[in-house]
Amino acid sequence: MSTQTPSLGEVVQVRLRVPARSAVDGVHVRTSPDGEQEFVAAYRVPSASDPQDMGSHHGDGSDADQWWQAELRCHNPVTNYRFLLGRSSSREAESEGGVATDGEPSAYQWVNGTGVHDRDVPDAADFRLVTFTAPPAWAAGSVVYQVFPDRFARDASVEPEVEGAPRTDLPAWAGAAGWDETVDLAAQSGPQQVFGGTLRGVTEHLDHVEDLGANVVYLTPFFPARSNHRYDAVSFDEVDPVLGGTPALLDLQRAAHARGLMVMGDITTNHTGEEHEWFGAALADPSADQGGWFVRHEEADRDDGYVSWLAVGSLPKLDHSNLDLRAAMFDRDDSVIRRWLGPERGIDAWRVDVANMTGRYRDVDVAHDVARQVRRAVDEVGQQRGCEALLIAEHTHDHSADAVGDGWHGVMNYSGFTRPIWTWLRDEAFSPTFLGSPVRVPRLGGDLVAETMQEFTAIVPWRTVVHSFTLLGSHDTTRVRTLVGDDPEMVAVAAGLLFTMPGIPMVTYGDEIGMPGDFGEDGRRPMPWSSRGRDDSRWDEATLHAYRVLVAARRSTPALHSGGLRWLHTEDDALVFLREHPDGSVLVHLARAAHEPIHLPIPSLPGIDQGSAVFGPAVEFTLKGVTLATEGPTVRMWCWEPPVPTWA
Repeated sequence: MSTQTPSLGEVVQVRLRVPARSAVDGVHVRTSPDGEQEFVAAYRVPSASDPQDMGSHHGDGSDADQWWQAELRCHNPVTNYRFLLGRSSSREAESEGGVATDGEPSAYQWVNGTGVHDRDVPDAADFRLVTFTAPPAWAAGSVVYQVFPDRFARDASVEPEVEGAPRTDLPAWAGAAGWDETVDLAAQSGPQQVFGGTLRGVTEHLDHVEDLGANVVYLTPFFPARSNHRYDAVSFDEVDPVLGGTPALLDLQRAAHARGLMVMGDITTNHTGEEHEWFGAALADPSADQGGWFVRHEEADRDDGYVSWLAVGSLPKLDHSNLDLRAAMFDRDDSVIRRWLGPERGIDAWRVDVANMTGRYRDVDVAHDVARQVRRAVDEVGQQRGCEALLIAEHTHDHSADAVGDGWHGVMNYSGFTRPIWTWLRDEAFSPTFLGSPVRVPRLGGDLVAETMQEFTAIVPWRTVVHSFTLLGSHDTTRVRTLVGDDPEMVAVAAGLLFTMPGIPMVTYGDEIGMPGDFGEDGRRPMPWSSRGRDDSRWDEATLHAYRVLVAARRSTPALHSGGLRWLHTEDDALVFLREHPDGSVLVHLARAAHEPIHLPIPSLPGIDQGSAVFGPAVEFTLKGVTLATEGPTVRMWCWEPPVPTWA
């Protein structure tokens, strides 16, 4: 498409690439302004590459390409569209826009986000133009580094006399642990185990983040709480003194900005801790204002009648049907969402915890309304304080109903990226569960993996896709090193996918040095800074080097951070796709094992013979095309700069 940021009423050009041998007689674009379908005739344009058509569908190795273009008006905030291909025995059809003139109906095909179909299809996978305010310009080219503050780094001011020994200045609820102690995996005592990391510790190690190439530091919650994860906040008015207090967060933001980095916070809009000051007021007087800020129900899991998140009694659920709660969370100038955003405020972006459940309980569902209001708050803060903030929602499954583009800028793409990658790369001897699933993750071939990713990509606007986090795991999941069976080559393949697919890559601290972990709590290990530069298995320099090179390629190559996606070949052990942008194209070949050579015709990849290797081995050229061969796990990126016409 000619723009990713259209305004309401603007005319946008869209294009479709069609293999010449398919003998398409005509193309129409089907839209549905105000709910009624409408067809717009497309016309042929000179043969060229169109990297900005952000549709994601399988290429078929055509000998040459036709390009069809149409103009669509963004009549509604969301404009669904798909292509209708006419194939007629009557050559007169071409002049009639694909409709046969001899009375016989044309054969036809639909093209939408999931590919080409010989039958009618619903609108769910249509391409979409959205006219909502655009996400921040800095986001699409970013790489995010997730930090669990308690486990990342201490600072000199709190380091005990004996380096690595337990801190002695912790609150009564905390169980102090030495930096090299084993993580407590017990459900009751584990969340109280505190290793003593601080925000100043993060500041003192920003050189590591910068050296890796990441430019966003994402902090899991920093509010006062009664656990090491801090998703049970007792207040939203200050930063936990255990982490250094509010001054430490402001210092971190200043230091990050001085290096060109952003800081992201983590907020629970769905619940608080049971010792939160709001909930304390509700318990003291249920008839008072704050008594209505939490969900009550006759079948509540708590004896006091209040509902908690997933029956975890220490996490009472907020009631977003209450307007006073909304004012406190995101409407007022001093609300939680607004007060921490902007320069000299602490953070530049929010990740919203359990966003998929926020505002939903039984017959009440105000989730989408809450998302829109939080987005409005973020946009208004940006206008007032001269900054652009990113808004990402946690979501672990189908997010199509929650990520249209008027609320969250994007989601944590567990469903469309993480889980499919796990099914392709997990070691055959290790079968993890996935975020509460009662069934172990299967091991699938590349065809099914690509099909899964394509289907989840098609259910939301492309702008949502490219502003969603791609992640191999998080503080809640198995570590990638353990997932792939402690195989550094397979870790590199996983990282290759992370940094070449559309989206905003997120690296969980320690993944870049090969930190292991069977599941979430086991993976929340302290960063082994004392192992850096030593012959120590806890710090894998080869993995770190691979991450550095891949991050650098990602951030410096427009096709990788802002280009379109075209699948070229999939099979059990290999995925091959193309990322395309006006400034160049990148062929990506990823293999989990040795496979038969893959042959691609050069005419379908114009200019590829003028390219060079960005990462991994070079491609092989023959008289008939390109050959991709490998003897084991491989990451290959081949870049070139074909001539690309501008939009007319």
